[in-house]
Amino acid sequence: MSEKVLDKKGILLETGTNEFEIVEFHVGAVTYGINVAKVREVINVVEVTKMPQSHLYVDGMFTLRGRVMPLVNLARCLGEREDTTAKNIIVSELNNYFVGFLVDGVSRIHRVSWTAMEPPPVIGESSMVVGIIKMDAKMVLLLDFEKIIADINPDMNLKLTTVPQKSEDIKAERGRKTILLAEDSPMLRELLVDTLHSAGYSKIYPYHNGKEAWDALEAIARGDKPVEDSISIIITDIEMPQMDGHHLLKRIRDDQKLTQLPVVIFSSLINEEMRRKGETIGADGQISKPEIGQLIDLLDKLVLQ
Repeated sequence: MSEKVLDKKGILLETGTNEFEIVEFHVGAVTYGINVAKVREVINVVEVTKMPQSHLYVDGMFTLRGRVMPLVNLARCLGEREDTTAKNIIVSELNNYFVGFLVDGVSRIHRVSWTAMEPPPVIGESSMVVGIIKMDAKMVLLLDFEKIIADINPDMNLKLTTVPQKSEDIKAERGRKTILLAEDSPMLRELLVDTLHSAGYSKIYPYHNGKEAWDALEAIARGDKPVEDSISIIITDIEMPQMDGHHLLKRIRDDQKLTQLPVVIFSSLINEEMRRKGETIGADGQISKPEIGQLIDLLDKLVLQ
């Protein structure tokens, strides 16, 4: 895949199908994947300007179409041997933050179901990997790119932990509401729960993916109590193994007992195209990570009035 703008016409899928596309690439002998929705371009290696006191993962800065962005050396980030084989840069947009990832090569695009993605086993320092896709005779690893961005850009963590100040009465009212949270990144899930707790939203049921969240919601729907007595609002990521946030939302809206539950999408993938998708299937709000202040304001608007 030579230098080009990634053509997404015909690539982006219908909303709620529980499918996604990955750009396959490799670093060393390992095959990785990144969601097409995060990729803006794939280009050949360009000249990089070194920056003093930059993060260990960052080779420097480069300019593309008038935009200056950091170049993350994925081999160094992943602890791989560094040599001169890197041929491509994957230009990505995550959390409204543009960044290039230096990789050895980019091969092709695959369409896969989220059900084919398995969570990684816990083996040492494997926190960089959020999912594994078995594909023919190889395994494709999906990386926690949000964690990499948070490592090189401390402002991301600051935004995830900064809580708008409110009165004690508001905090007490928040404490009476119950949130169901679906977020696959362990780091972000823990940060999000801690920050919501500090804001007063103390009743949170966190789940690792949309499938776990859906199973919990189904159990509530089959119970004798009104659903709203158990769950006040749902926060979901989009990109998750087994079931993505869009498919989770579609199932909620198609279920007679669950359809009225407010659902907020909190994701690094909120761009114009993904926002339209969320609106199509009935999201009550969509906030781009890491804007936790905006998320809390939206929660207050939806459940405290």
